[in-house]
Amino acid sequence: MKENIKAGLIGHPIGHSLSPLIHNHWMERYGLSGLYQSVDIAPENLGSAVAQMAEDGYAGFNITLPYKREIITLCDSVDETAQQIGAVNTVVVNEDGALHGLNTDSFGFAENLLQASEDTDLKGATALVLGAGGAARGVIHGLLSIGAGDIKIANRTREKAEEIARVFPVQVVPWEERESAARDVSLLVNTTSLGMEGQGPLEFDMRHLPKSAAVCDIVYRPLETELLREAKERGNSVVTGIGMLLHQARPAFWEWFGVMPEVDDDLQQKILEALS
Repeated sequence: MKENIKAGLIGHPIGHSLSPLIHNHWMERYGLSGLYQSVDIAPENLGSAVAQMAEDGYAGFNITLPYKREIITLCDSVDETAQQIGAVNTVVVNEDGALHGLNTDSFGFAENLLQASEDTDLKGATALVLGAGGAARGVIHGLLSIGAGDIKIANRTREKAEEIARVFPVQVVPWEERESAARDVSLLVNTTSLGMEGQGPLEFDMRHLPKSAAVCDIVYRPLETELLREAKERGNSVVTGIGMLLHQARPAFWEWFGVMPEVDDDLQQKILEALS
């Protein structure tokens, strides 16, 4: 167990991130002394600001938009998961000052899905993933890590989906055929920003989706998106995106503080209050 650790979140703009609430809750729960804070870094200052954080004794930091890909060029090493996903969301500053990049989104998605579907065997499950950004790569990596079977991907820009298909064993489905492609799936996952507060709606007719299928939306503002609301009304089980946020933070906390934290009821309640 480590003491007096400094860690943080970098991005631009930072906005109202929940990461400080999560990590500070864990520090209090496990009796650790340390600091986790948000650091807004303008694009032109990214390299110098990251170098300064390492010099100032930070054990590491999380990365949010728009730096998850750009930060890779500043890392001295990057783990295999981050290489496959093509994005880094966690950096560990080694004792010699070298930066090691990780991606914990895959772990966060998989853990959230397993916890929410603990009565369901997901091995061999067929899935349809909507979207082809960095989040989709993390979700697909997570699905493969838990033994999912056939994975289909649909994106408004087909070329981006085809890029993912060159990295992961997925089947690209035209965006206009996304609804009929759900006919035989056991899991539907939205990784797009559609349905998020301030974004346009996600248009998805569920008539072909089996009622036995689970529906997951990684958006957590709002916590219950229109997609999840419609799915729940027709009898599908739903998985919200907040669990992915909570679980992806756990490996980072472990790397910095030497404790693998739990997602407890108190933390979930704090998050729900912050979102309300």
